[in-house]
Amino acid sequence: MLISLLRPIGPVIIGISLGFTLSLLSVSWVEESCDINAIGDEGIILSQDGSLKGARRPNSISPGNDDGEEEEEEEEEEEDFQPRIIPYKPVKQTQPKKLFRAKYISTELGIRERLFVGILTSKNTINTLGVAVNRTISHHLDNVVFFTGTRSHKIPHGMMVVTHGDERLIWNMFQTIKYILEHYITEYDWFYLAQDDTYTQADRIKALVEHLSMNRVLYMGSPEEFIGGEMQGRYCYGGFGYLLSRSLLLRLQPFLENCRNDILSARHDEWLGRCIIDYADTNCVEEFEGLKYYYYEMGKNSDPSKEDNVQFNNALTVHPVSDPEQMYRLHKHFTEIELQKTYEEIEKLQAEIKNVSVVAFEGNRSALWPLGINPPFEPKTRFEVLRWDYFTEDQVYSCIDGSPKCELRGIDKLDVADVIETAMGELNKKYKPVLHLKKQQLINGYRRFDPTRGMEYTLDLQLEVVNQKGHSRSITKRVHLVRPLSRIEIIPMPYVTEATRVHIILPVTLQDREHVQQFLEVYATNAFETSENAILTFLFIYDPIEAQQVNQNDIFGSVKSQINAYEHRYPTVKIPWISVKSESPSQIKFMDIISKKHPVDTLFFIATVKTSIDSEFLNRCRMNSINNWQVFFPIHFQFYNPDIAYHNQPLPNTLDLVKEAGHFDRSSFTEACFYNSDYMATRTRMSSDVQENEEILENLDIYDMFVKYSGLHVFRAVEPALHQKYSYQPCNPRLSEDVYQRCVQSTLDSLGSRSQLAMLMFEQEQGNST
Repeated sequence: MLISLLRPIGPVIIGISLGFTLSLLSVSWVEESCDINAIGDEGIILSQDGSLKGARRPNSISPGNDDGEEEEEEEEEEEDFQPRIIPYKPVKQTQPKKLFRAKYISTELGIRERLFVGILTSKNTINTLGVAVNRTISHHLDNVVFFTGTRSHKIPHGMMVVTHGDERLIWNMFQTIKYILEHYITEYDWFYLAQDDTYTQADRIKALVEHLSMNRVLYMGSPEEFIGGEMQGRYCYGGFGYLLSRSLLLRLQPFLENCRNDILSARHDEWLGRCIIDYADTNCVEEFEGLKYYYYEMGKNSDPSKEDNVQFNNALTVHPVSDPEQMYRLHKHFTEIELQKTYEEIEKLQAEIKNVSVVAFEGNRSALWPLGINPPFEPKTRFEVLRWDYFTEDQVYSCIDGSPKCELRGIDKLDVADVIETAMGELNKKYKPVLHLKKQQLINGYRRFDPTRGMEYTLDLQLEVVNQKGHSRSITKRVHLVRPLSRIEIIPMPYVTEATRVHIILPVTLQDREHVQQFLEVYATNAFETSENAILTFLFIYDPIEAQQVNQNDIFGSVKSQINAYEHRYPTVKIPWISVKSESPSQIKFMDIISKKHPVDTLFFIATVKTSIDSEFLNRCRMNSINNWQVFFPIHFQFYNPDIAYHNQPLPNTLDLVKEAGHFDRSSFTEACFYNSDYMATRTRMSSDVQENEEILENLDIYDMFVKYSGLHVFRAVEPALHQKYSYQPCNPRLSEDVYQRCVQSTLDSLGSRSQLAMLMFEQEQGNST
């Protein structure tokens, strides 16, 4: 009966039990914090009993209190609540770091030069053997540095010399390696060291390192046993030079001081060898990866032309060299060997071109003459046709000044003589020994410059032909020759910028006053209004009489008033002036005064009152003037006398750079750009000659001074942005003969072109005849 009673309600009881069980499992038991001012997970301040202070949980309901006192106490507690304010602190914006970019791409990419060359010399031999070494290898290699203990006061020009201050051989070798590690280890992969009594075939050394991997630890040269035989290993004998890899020097760098303190040796090359063996664990080798370091030991007073063996002809270095003359003879011998190899390679390539051209589409016609030279320029229109110039052995019928015929002289005469000599040599090479040809005369000569291949010549020669039996006759032979353009060579130049300030020096004499107003107008437009980085300085030149009357009657008073007016118009501009007194104006004397008033790194531009200056030219003045390297003498465009150039014609509003309006005055050397340091150094070299003859300061101009005494590159080029209007310029008879003749020639050439002068004379003759 019990079971029967429970059976209907059993499922209900089981369901209720499961419900309670599941509800208990789903409830999360949380114990409130007991801290008075504890902050809950949701940021709410709780009291000790768990009730909220000043805030309520979002879903909580505060229970009702029957006790009024308890409610009052809770309200007071809520009134005591003080909120805490956290101030807002804005995040500081940090400036991003500037990204450093290297000046050259090679620096940023870590590209290094291939070979550094160091020559060990001395005070007694640097001016003899040192100079000979420099002349034989410096134009083949990028960087050659001479290391010496001490040096004389006079250092050969064009040589980079590092002085260690002591003549001890071991000390000098230590300082040389240390200097290389400090200054060149990051720039080069291979380092070649040799003595100044060693002849080095520069091209072969370059070819050797080109085939060596840059990451090799290599010590290469002429292996020698150590003196006494106690030391294991071999060192490289210094007389024949040796190659050191960059990896080897980096491995040696931490132990260089140990080598200096611990290793004793009488020879510098043996000391270096011991250091490398002890601390870099590397021996000297003569051959590496199939590449051999060839060298040759020359006997005393040997003649290189008589040395005929394979070892000598293949040598990279030759030692010992007794004197500079022997060094030059060696250089001549090895240069002839390399030149002969080059000719053989050219002949081989020409033969290959001929063989390939046979199977070409057009046959042998596809092989242009000369072989390996670019084809002639093909004009697209009649205006592009290249002109042939006619010449004989004495005259050329195409002149710069437009005259129909002029004398063949200078480099042109040497060019024609060389072409005729080459033609006769090639003809005799072709017909010998059957015929022998002798030149009688040049009948006709034609030449033109082809920009795609070079200078082309066509010669009609009258020749005397002599056969093997001695019979002779006269014939005419036409010969074609080409002087091809050589390979373009990029000459390394020092780095310059267009940010340098230019100090413009403007000499003004009594005769120049009338041109100052126009000069200032043009200069103000081109420089003052554009804020050009340049300073204009006037140099007022008084003669002794004018200088005495300067307080009563200043001949340059009007010019100074104009300067004040421009300074008032342009408040940021200051125009200084310098007054000098001289009986005979001289560029060098004036520059002596100006040079002392400026720093050594000042860039000067000497101008004239007739010169028109703009920003384009000033930038070229900055780029073409290189401190301790080059000075710049621009060739300005000189306008002709308008009364002759535009005779019976209205003057144009603007003058263009055309041959009817003017010409580039190659006889004028008045404008110049140079650095003050270069002027001071040149002036110092000139002082000995000035002591013997003080008139040299008046006879020479600055151009002659730089050419004769500086040793710098004197750069001379046409400058289309530099103009001069015509005005008569008297020449100073106290100048040297060459300078005076240049001045006279410049004055005459500025009158007008030959055709304009001829037309004017023709009109005058016609007027006189009528």
